[in-house]
Amino acid sequence: MKQLFVTLLLITTLYSCQKKAKLIPRDFKSVEVEDILEDSLLSVRAIEILNDKSLAFAANNSMFGLYNPNTKMWQTSVQQYDSLNLHFRAVAHTATDFFMLSIENPALLYKTGDDGRMQLVYKEAGEGVFYDAMTFWNDAEGIAVGDSVDGCISIIITRDGGDTWNKIPCSELPKLDEGESAFAASNSNIAINGDSAWVATSHGNIYYTEDKGVKWTVSKSPMIQDAETEGIYSIDFYDENLGFAIGGDFTKPDANKANKIKTVDGGKTWNLVADGQIPGYRSCVQFLRNREGKELVAVGFKGVDYSKDGGVSWNHISDESFYTIRFINDSIAYAGGAKRISKLTFRE
Repeated sequence: MKQLFVTLLLITTLYSCQKKAKLIPRDFKSVEVEDILEDSLLSVRAIEILNDKSLAFAANNSMFGLYNPNTKMWQTSVQQYDSLNLHFRAVAHTATDFFMLSIENPALLYKTGDDGRMQLVYKEAGEGVFYDAMTFWNDAEGIAVGDSVDGCISIIITRDGGDTWNKIPCSELPKLDEGESAFAASNSNIAINGDSAWVATSHGNIYYTEDKGVKWTVSKSPMIQDAETEGIYSIDFYDENLGFAIGGDFTKPDANKANKIKTVDGGKTWNLVADGQIPGYRSCVQFLRNREGKELVAVGFKGVDYSKDGGVSWNHISDESFYTIRFINDSIAYAGGAKRISKLTFRE
């Protein structure tokens, strides 16, 4: 009897330890904004939270920098390349290196060098070259995407930690629609989870790989896509199945028809949500981690919006203007925009 009791007690204890803590519902009503970098000439669309929780960015006017939240000090620099005024809208990082990629022709991709200075590791020149976003699956394998060149989306891949990058031939990629491109609005038209990646475009298409960029398929979505300024601007995945994308038309930022879509099957199918409801055009959307996919925040130059029900409904919680946002935890984030980078603290 005693042995049976001990066995039952052990099973009960193991079950109790494994049982997930119940998620306490939240409802953010406001956001506190603290500007941590201000520059009247700055336009920041690419920020990255590094492993030590410091913040890196790259922007226009060849400028990039690193913020230490412990000392609240910035280190900024300007990347020289001939006489070009570089504009960076894509950044990424591994455990050891920071990467930044310029838009337009020529595309220039830099990584942290052994001497502490940025080292050019990839250059692409040619008509139509324009890179939009970049990220890494792991410390060895990364991806950057850009607009159409020769009839297919531009995709470059690294398998050696960013030392070398190779472009995928058009013969190995789905053919683009006529006039299809992507948006370099917030370094978030790529989403990754596990070995998968999803790339969103102006025509509401989502290009998908489940093997880190070896093979690609494409799925259609009901996102608005009638004008060249319409389409998907940002995409994020909470896990391998649950994803959300947002966009619209930046020239008509209050229009909110067919500008928010959601998938629960890994991107095979997408459905409109909050159709005809706020928010309108937004340039970046992010799931709040460890919130079971229920909470999202979207930002754009018209303000900050929050959803507590997986994107089905939204509340407008601030008119503060930003292009992009990345979360440190489930209530504090950094955001980049025109003339500033800010720390955002969300409040109930």
